[in-house]
Amino acid sequence: MKEISAGGVVYKKVDDQLFFLMIEDRYGKRTLAKGKQEAGETLEETALREVLEETGVRGKIISHLETISYTYVHPVQDATVDKEVHYYLIEALTDDVVAQMEEINAVFWREPLEAWRDQQQRGYDNNECVVRKALEHFGIEV
Repeated sequence: MKEISAGGVVYKKVDDQLFFLMIEDRYGKRTLAKGKQEAGETLEETALREVLEETGVRGKIISHLETISYTYVHPVQDATVDKEVHYYLIEALTDDVVAQMEEINAVFWREPLEAWRDQQQRGYDNNECVVRKALEHFGIEV
C-alpha cells in the first residue's frame, strides 16, 4: 500500500521577527501540517489545502524543502504502508490560526529557535531535516 502526502513549514514575518507554524498532533507531538493527496491534486495544492484545513492559515508555496519516506502499519487495515511526504516552504498570507480539532490538538506560531526546540524535544525524528532546511533558508544554523 502506498500513501502520498504533502505539507509544509509555514512562516510569517512581523516587522523583523520571523515565526514558524507548528501543530500539536493528536499524539502530543509537535510537528508540521500535512495530509493525504486527493485525486486530481498537485502536491503543491495538497500542501496548501492541508495547511488551510488543519490550521486555518492560507499560504503561498515558496520552494520545495524535502521529501521524506517511511513505512508504518495502518491501524485499521493492519497493512504496511509506504508513506511519502513532500514538504514545502510556505509563506503565510493570513495569520489567524484555527486548529482542526478532529485531527490536531493545537496550533502555535513559534520563533525559529523555539520551533527547533519543539522539533528536538517533542517532534518526529524524520522531520528534523525539513525544519533544518527551513531554518537554513533564512540563514539560521542549528
